[in-house]
Amino acid sequence: MHQSRDQSYTAIPLTDGLWASTLILYTTVYTPLKRLSIANTWVGSVVGALPPLMGWTACTGTLDPGAFILGGILYSWQFPHFNALSWNLRADYSRAGYRMMSVLNPELCRKVTLRHCVSLVALSTLLPVCDVTTWWLALDSLPVNLWFTWLAWKFHKQSDNKSARELFRFSLLHLPILMFLVLFHKKSRKAEPLDIENSLQG
Repeated sequence: MHQSRDQSYTAIPLTDGLWASTLILYTTVYTPLKRLSIANTWVGSVVGALPPLMGWTACTGTLDPGAFILGGILYSWQFPHFNALSWNLRADYSRAGYRMMSVLNPELCRKVTLRHCVSLVALSTLLPVCDVTTWWLALDSLPVNLWFTWLAWKFHKQSDNKSARELFRFSLLHLPILMFLVLFHKKSRKAEPLDIENSLQG
């Protein structure tokens, strides 16, 4: 997609600002917070959600609703992924002094995991609403999101190492599959006449 000069100039500081925010959050908030509060998981998920916003601003120079939905998908995905991983490492985290949900509040760990799996169904549906993808994404992503939610439900109810391992392993497949579907069903964005004119002049 061609960009106007104004968009190009805007994208650089906006993307750089998001990059700086990611670095600051990771090094000065998320990392030390691991030994202080279970809130570290929420902060870490924000850090993981910022890269899609950086890519969006680098291409468009703006932060549209679609950017926040893509970031929201990365944000929500990290809870079942990390909570399932940390569940079987509770003893190690406890000995190391890390303040994790799986150690300090196992019930909350399971509830948050299920909640964010359900939210992935809604977020995948919002992408076509925001005209980022076609409506086929809502249909094609449903099986993978529902299976993810089913595994989270099992983890919530059984709260054992086996269900946690199943959830974690599927999380490694879930995100690449979902991102492939988003890419496959994305809507093409045609350049505006002004963009083409400015690009030719540049």
